[in-house]
Amino acid sequence: RMFHDDELEESEKFYVGQPRVLLLIYALYNTLVARSEMVCYFVIILNHMISASMITLVLPILIFLWAMLSVPRPSKRFWMTAIVYTEVAIVIKYFFQFGFFPWNKHVDYTKDKPYHPPNIIGIEKKEGYVHYDLVQLLALFFHRSILKCHGLWDEDEKGESSSNKEDTDDELSLTGGRRDSSASLKSVNLAASVESIHVHFPEQQTAIRRKSSSSISQLSHRSSFSSHRSKRGKYIFKNNNHTTCSLYFLQCKLCVIKSHCGLCCFRTLQVYVPIRQFFYNLIHPDYSAVTDVYVLMFLADTVDFIIIVFGFWAFGKHSAAADITSSLSEDQVPEAFLVMVLIQFGTMVVDRALYLKKTVMGKVIFQVILVFGIHFWMFFILPGVTERKFSQNTVAQLWYFVKCVYFGLSAYQIRCGYPTRVLGNFLTKSYNYVNLFLFQGFRLVPFLTELRAVMDWVWTDTTLSLSSWICVEDIYAHIFILKCWRESEKRYPQPRGQKKKKVVKYGMGGMIIVLLICIVWFPLLFMSLIKSVAGITNKPLDVSITITLGGYQPIFTMSAQQNQLKSLDVNEFNEFLRSYRGNTAALQFLEGYAREDITRADLEGNSNSLWTISPPSRQKMIQGLLDFDADFTVVLSWTIQRFDFSFFSRTLEEVYPYYIKAPSDSLAKPIRQLLRGMSPDHGKQTMWENITVSLVKNGSEEGAREWWVLNQLRKTQKVSQESLELFIFSDKVSPPSLGFLAGYGIMGLYASVVLVIGKFVREFFSGISHSIMFEELPNVDRILKLCTDIFLVRETGELELEEDLYAKLIFLYRSPETMIKWTREKT
Repeated sequence: RMFHDDELEESEKFYVGQPRVLLLIYALYNTLVARSEMVCYFVIILNHMISASMITLVLPILIFLWAMLSVPRPSKRFWMTAIVYTEVAIVIKYFFQFGFFPWNKHVDYTKDKPYHPPNIIGIEKKEGYVHYDLVQLLALFFHRSILKCHGLWDEDEKGESSSNKEDTDDELSLTGGRRDSSASLKSVNLAASVESIHVHFPEQQTAIRRKSSSSISQLSHRSSFSSHRSKRGKYIFKNNNHTTCSLYFLQCKLCVIKSHCGLCCFRTLQVYVPIRQFFYNLIHPDYSAVTDVYVLMFLADTVDFIIIVFGFWAFGKHSAAADITSSLSEDQVPEAFLVMVLIQFGTMVVDRALYLKKTVMGKVIFQVILVFGIHFWMFFILPGVTERKFSQNTVAQLWYFVKCVYFGLSAYQIRCGYPTRVLGNFLTKSYNYVNLFLFQGFRLVPFLTELRAVMDWVWTDTTLSLSSWICVEDIYAHIFILKCWRESEKRYPQPRGQKKKKVVKYGMGGMIIVLLICIVWFPLLFMSLIKSVAGITNKPLDVSITITLGGYQPIFTMSAQQNQLKSLDVNEFNEFLRSYRGNTAALQFLEGYAREDITRADLEGNSNSLWTISPPSRQKMIQGLLDFDADFTVVLSWTIQRFDFSFFSRTLEEVYPYYIKAPSDSLAKPIRQLLRGMSPDHGKQTMWENITVSLVKNGSEEGAREWWVLNQLRKTQKVSQESLELFIFSDKVSPPSLGFLAGYGIMGLYASVVLVIGKFVREFFSGISHSIMFEELPNVDRILKLCTDIFLVRETGELELEEDLYAKLIFLYRSPETMIKWTREKT
């Protein structure tokens, strides 16, 4: 029986009997304790996102280039550096809050300037300047207490002091009779503090290589190297070259310390050597716990890519209200959008190349360049481009936070090392419906499958040509899809001789029927609903009337704007509808318009311009009017043109269109449904309004002035002065976000959407007979294993065997009889 304790059992029973809310709080607290270092990272990054200054920039860079790269965990020196640095930053910020500093006298004027020096440094005066720093300090002390509780706070110090002691003893034995010399002791102590004896020439050590072809050789190398590392004091004596170099280095330091310039060089060495040794140990570790987080890094980059596409305006100047769809519809590519997309896409390609080459050194260099480059661009270049501080740019803050997640994953990948083998797609690890539909969706993304295949071919050692590589990838994808379907058939078998269930028939078949019907009638439904449901009222801003006699100088021009354009109230609108009671055509037309879509324009009867016509033209026009046997053309235009009619008197009969329709995509035209059948005498003929025309002369010292006056005989508003009245029916317009699709019209949507989709649907329903040999495979396990074997021998460097297996795969697809044998069910 296992160890039994009554108190522990009572404690367990007490814990289980607690309320669920309290148990949840306990679980959250334990999670917080277990991941206290992640809490510190999050608070530091959050503080930098809100402050966005040079003071807070140091710790995030140290996180990604020191803490997250440390094996197995960040050392005590890092946490002490973070704590001390945070305390110093708090003191500095507090010191510069006093009002006697010149830049604190005009805070309201300079607080939004991104390149104001105090804002860049982080010493500007503001409310709550130290809140997040205090939270950061609290999180660091919390993590420090957790490490002390588990005895991990002084662990690194003990390990370093023991190794330093061994190295010091060895160095003292080398000095021999010079122990009594103070200079010698001083030099030895300095050497021991830097840990320089056993790290100056690490290239000559027998370090483990990640790309070892045999696991046995890896174990032997690791064991031998770890034994040497455990006896570092004796290791120096076993290698004469190391001993000679160590002695030479000690003598050089004795000479260098004597001069002030040499002391500066030595101080530089004290900083450079540990950093160099840190990255060397990172690239050549004692052991490699390989992992693969490339998928998570790719997802983080994809999220950043989506943020750029939908929030590109946050990375440009004076584009806060921009819309990507409107910009692209106007054939304009914003520079900020283009630069950000290219940079993001380029980093994804480089990351893929490093993953395929499995080069940790390249990944370290890329991580350093990317960390410094992103921080420099986000906090020094971007505020100048957008002319607003980083802390005021929400989209940029979200993009930076996701990029920090990517940096953390990259650091974890570097620390653990790349996987030895990269086999297939990450979506092909399981054979279920989720992987099947995700993989098919992945293949539907334009150019993604092709780009991935070409990049894999470029950065993977292989003997296959590009066409052969793509052939293997296509076969593998096809076999994986078949494998998923076969596994689903095994999980949900269909008994022989039993008809399909109605759930399957009406579920799958009914969904396809509804989908096809929606595709066929999509343009009609879309154009009907886009303006009636989501349409926006587009009222006129200017209404103009122009009358021309026989092509001569216009006799009347007038426009109505602002206050002269009035909407109907409820009573007027109801009275307007009652006037057409019994007129079916008019009521059918009015069904598509609401009260706010109708505008009444009141135009002044006096022309707003004098009638300036030359005497010869005036005489010629009079002769044309006196000839009663000929027709004389009168053109009345408000985007309308009338046909020929005879002019006899000052009253123009049936010439004025009282109701005008203003479509969203064409010229305005009269509404014949409302002008037809208004009087029993006219029946179904079109009846227009009569207007009177008169010429007014005004003599003065400067000469006679003439202008024309028009008056509408029948108006809704009974006014005495000469005027014209016009009703405008404005069609609703589609919202700006859907205007690019509604602009094609019904026929355009049928030609561009329905026919294209119909072509793809037809390809799915036709030509099935030509692929029966490759689709109806009962068991694809052997073919799937052959494909994975090709991937495996390629990763292990057996390129000749890769050629043989590829030839076998091609022969299998060329031989139907062999394919039948290979795909039989196992008995």
